[in-house]
Amino acid sequence: MAGHRGLVGSAIWENLKKRGYNNLVGRTHKELDLTDQYAVQKFFDDERPDAVVLAAAFVGGIMANTLYRADFIMQNMKMQCNVISNAYSHGVKKLLFLGSTCIYPKNAPQPMTEDALLTSPLEYTNEEYAIAKIAGLKMCESYNLQYGTNYIAVMPTNLYGPNDNFHLENSHVMPAMMRKVYLAKLINDGDWNAIRTDMNKRPINPNEKLKQLIGEGNVDGSNSEERILKALEFYGIFNNKVVLWGTGTPLREFLWSEDMADASVHVLLNVDFKDIIGIEKYSSVFYGAKADGTVDRNNSEGRGGAIPSLGEIRNCHINVGTGKELTIKQLSELVVKAVGFKGTVEFDASKPDGTMRKLIDVSKLHSLGWTHSVEIEDGVQKLFNWYQDSLK
Repeated sequence: MAGHRGLVGSAIWENLKKRGYNNLVGRTHKELDLTDQYAVQKFFDDERPDAVVLAAAFVGGIMANTLYRADFIMQNMKMQCNVISNAYSHGVKKLLFLGSTCIYPKNAPQPMTEDALLTSPLEYTNEEYAIAKIAGLKMCESYNLQYGTNYIAVMPTNLYGPNDNFHLENSHVMPAMMRKVYLAKLINDGDWNAIRTDMNKRPINPNEKLKQLIGEGNVDGSNSEERILKALEFYGIFNNKVVLWGTGTPLREFLWSEDMADASVHVLLNVDFKDIIGIEKYSSVFYGAKADGTVDRNNSEGRGGAIPSLGEIRNCHINVGTGKELTIKQLSELVVKAVGFKGTVEFDASKPDGTMRKLIDVSKLHSLGWTHSVEIEDGVQKLFNWYQDSLK
């Protein structure tokens, strides 16, 4: 399990354990740097996994995507190339690759089907991350077609849930919004014990612009009230007021991370590449199965990325979501309700909105036997409850 401490990876880990799968192997980033080719190869040499879940990624929201464009494409490409290539060279039987629905064009028809991929330009603000994830799903697809592997790529919509990232600079929209609203409430309440607890749990590592305002050094609970307030104001957090990026009008779809985990494990255990492309024995069509049912991978006849009798095979990934959406403003209202915030939420229209709509078509997923269970109204409250518990 690559990324077993992250939002989705931790949920998949727990889902597998609940189903009775206990022979799980995970490494923290400190224990294994997935961008290190030789370290990843040694890990596979030592562990010889039967299956791999690639849930690790270098991720963040619209601010992080704008600031760290080179990191977003390079870090993710390195991780994917190292894990997928070693999965193949070490004979892994099943691989599940987790991507993102930001792979789809900015102006893709809504709701977005899997076939919308690569039909027009991407959203500029997350282009590098999207290109990396497109490369990852194409690696899975291409290994399957060339080598007869069983690598499945799933593309989740916006995720939220336990172990979410609430750091103010590189978190996604919901946790960032929730923490901002919570801190604005605490400032108004004058509850500096709670503010310092929050800042100690998730200190701010200032970027260059913030350093110009407050100087060097992390912002944590040991700082003066003045320095903490200046840092929070930089991120749009004031006394009883929160300023969010954009107009609040973009529509977004959200999926509870434990639902995503359940969908992932369902696919891992029950769905094969042949099920997605609609043929029973694509390997035998491609290579010609031997009498014992195995495939001769040394037979290179027909290699080249297509099976002539089936035509072009592409867009084999699976969208994972709810098929439901709400505006960012409506989301902010749910967050305000969950936090019990009595102040104001303003939107800074001078800042980018990102893609205006990102609803996915989940027909393929439903046809493979899975649907979501947690609705957004309940999920926002569940996330805030988890966030409060995390501070104890």
